[in-house]
Amino acid sequence: MDPLVSLKKNPFVLAPMAGITDNAFRSFMKEMGAGIVVTELISAYGIEYRSHRTIDLMSFTSQQRPIGVQIFGEDATVLAKAASFVESAGADFVDINLGCPVPKVVKKGAGSAMLKDPCKLGEILSTIKAAIKIPLTIKIRTGWDDSSKNAIDVVKAAADAGVTWVAIHGRTRAQGYSGQADWDFIGEVKSKSPIPIIGNGDISSATVAVRRLKESGCDGVMIGRGCLKNPWIFKQALEIHQSGQAMAMERDFPQTLEKLKAYVDLRLDQRYSALQMKKFTAWFSSGYPNSQAFRKKLFTETTADGVLEVSKDYFSTLSLSQQEDTSHENFLMGGHG
Repeated sequence: MDPLVSLKKNPFVLAPMAGITDNAFRSFMKEMGAGIVVTELISAYGIEYRSHRTIDLMSFTSQQRPIGVQIFGEDATVLAKAASFVESAGADFVDINLGCPVPKVVKKGAGSAMLKDPCKLGEILSTIKAAIKIPLTIKIRTGWDDSSKNAIDVVKAAADAGVTWVAIHGRTRAQGYSGQADWDFIGEVKSKSPIPIIGNGDISSATVAVRRLKESGCDGVMIGRGCLKNPWIFKQALEIHQSGQAMAMERDFPQTLEKLKAYVDLRLDQRYSALQMKKFTAWFSSGYPNSQAFRKKLFTETTADGVLEVSKDYFSTLSLSQQEDTSHENFLMGGHG
């Protein structure tokens, strides 16, 4: 499935998030309206050594198409071989993580450390692209720090190497997840880019997603934390984008949670299923009245069925209009790009 064609039909993309966008959650978000989904970051070396855990992380279903597998590493040869393996596994595109700010990744020269030298990066991307026939995409930050915001140079190098699109998180590596995403800069990069640009950062609602898409001129918007507090954000954003206004939508939280549990149960044993359900329902409760008490009760449950029942009881008492903006809360600051 051509990811560019899909992007034009639905420009709202699920961001890759470590420990979050697993197989089950990607299927869930796809059903909830995400146009394109991407795996959490996967080690190219893990693929090289055929780590069972790594191979499992990159598993996906046909329902998730178009699906991108995001890999990271610093060695061009290892990355190229990993990309070839991803292609042989049937993925629709390979995404290279060039945004991860985590020290253990950066100190090895991977993630956002690769942004320091666009020329060398271009050579690495050319090596990877030569090894595959499917599209190659990258996810970057605006630069290493405020004194080296070189995303425009990185995009040019990527375009010359045959990269299909660039997703840009609107913060530098030095910022981590602090401060605000610089959408003005993302728009500037887009205005000078010869290839499609997907903007990312601080997409807290469907309205914000559509506004950022329009104002930046980007070809797509990547949504991460926003879907962790509002699982309907993709459907809502697409409706506003297509019709110019939010349509009335039945948002049945108990029924939605049952869908999530069904996906989780397919992929995980009962113990891990319960852990995942706790994590996701805790995020969904962000901003609602008495959410702290709910989360405390939630984590006393030991089975996925128990988590589901406690969650349904809690959410059935709420009006969705009661949710407050909690995009600043630390437990919603996850991700890796």
